[in-house]
Amino acid sequence: MTDTTVKKVSAAFSPKGEMGGGRAELHLAGQQVLLEPGDSWLVPKGVEHRYRILERFTAVEATAPPAQVHGRDDSQH
Repeated sequence: MTDTTVKKVSAAFSPKGEMGGGRAELHLAGQQVLLEPGDSWLVPKGVEHRYRILERFTAVEATAPPAQVHGRDDSQH
């Protein structure tokens, strides 16, 4: 069975950047997690998820292996 548990690192324990951020909700496998500036999270491989943006929100996404969505990772872009 695939692990669908959200793993989140609270902003209280993460380094702070100068760009600030906003808030969003992560909805994943029947769970809802509030994401705030400085939070980090892991979405398990193959699990459907969506975000609800509550305030202007900046995020950095890293995937392994690299995402292959709509050709956005093609070297021609």
